[in-house]
Amino acid sequence: MITTDFLVRKDQLDQSTLHNMPATTLPEGQVRVHIDRFALTSNNITYAAFGDAMSYWRFFPVSPEQARGDDAAKWGRIPVWGLGTVTESRHAEVAVGERLYGYFPMSSSVDLSPTRVSAGSFSDAAPHRAELHAVYNQYTRCAADPFYTADTEDLQALLRPLFITSWLIDDFLADNDFFGASADGAQRGVMLLSSASSKTAYGTAFELAQRAGIEVVGLTSPANVAFCQSLGCYHRVLTYDQLDQLAADAPSVYVDFAGNAAFRKALHTHCKNLKYSSSIGGTHVSELGSGKDLPGPKPTLFFAPAQIKKRSGEWGAPGLGQRLLQSWHGFIAAVSNPNQPWLTVQHHRGADAVQAAYLQVLSGKGDARVGHMLSL
Repeated sequence: MITTDFLVRKDQLDQSTLHNMPATTLPEGQVRVHIDRFALTSNNITYAAFGDAMSYWRFFPVSPEQARGDDAAKWGRIPVWGLGTVTESRHAEVAVGERLYGYFPMSSSVDLSPTRVSAGSFSDAAPHRAELHAVYNQYTRCAADPFYTADTEDLQALLRPLFITSWLIDDFLADNDFFGASADGAQRGVMLLSSASSKTAYGTAFELAQRAGIEVVGLTSPANVAFCQSLGCYHRVLTYDQLDQLAADAPSVYVDFAGNAAFRKALHTHCKNLKYSSSIGGTHVSELGSGKDLPGPKPTLFFAPAQIKKRSGEWGAPGLGQRLLQSWHGFIAAVSNPNQPWLTVQHHRGADAVQAAYLQVLSGKGDARVGHMLSL
């Protein structure tokens, strides 16, 4: 059996290579999972762009063998969300043939060390993942997963982790009373979402649009205006050069999925009553920059696991799960509306197809309505 790994240069994300390596003997207590297919979205580009700052590169480190004699520290495997099947097991509680949903590398297979095994999930006990956040180390057993249905596997891989982040952003903002930017007399608070065509952004907009007292404004490129308007979850959609159409004194919050430093500065300068600036992602990879010396509030990085921990403590894990599940069903119903689906899925199989799809997503110039499912 040959394992294929897709590697990218950490400092030059447009540089990639594929490495094939014969499978080794599986150690006792581990399972080998064939990664059947995984989603690739702008969220994964964010993982790569913030790979060092937020430890995303540490989940699936590159070995010297994989780097082919080059400095392994220069290369990384981007984490992705997908579905896999256990093809070999040396763990008594995990059977061959079992279907799993979780956090995988861009590879054809991965070895996991199950611990804290329950009917619904297990965690990977690999030593290098011990200090990383538990949310990313958990693998869901599809047979016992209330979110799982066989006919929505692609939507789960493409949207489920992103929607959970979207839901948590909405919950975080509401939990903080929109930082004082909710309805203020005759003025509604304005939630400004960059990279509005991205899946995490429009999932956030879908949730925010159900709140009273705020206006949800999508900010996007001219090519994606019509798509964002068609979703029906933005009250207004503006291009990045239309900031002058926003009332400068409106109480507002910036939710930044793009990470574009120049635009962030322009928005902070224009919005004189900006209450909060939340940094989520970096879809504009070539235009990232620091948030230093900005007018208004300092951009604050949003870390979804922190809000999960807070709500799990307040509601309990089952209570949080039930709320998420209910919202997920509503979101999926909108996304998969047969009369006007928000998403169409394209499958890319094989090394060349994966490389081509990766470069397209990295460029940010693909069709916003397309979701990419890949397999090596």
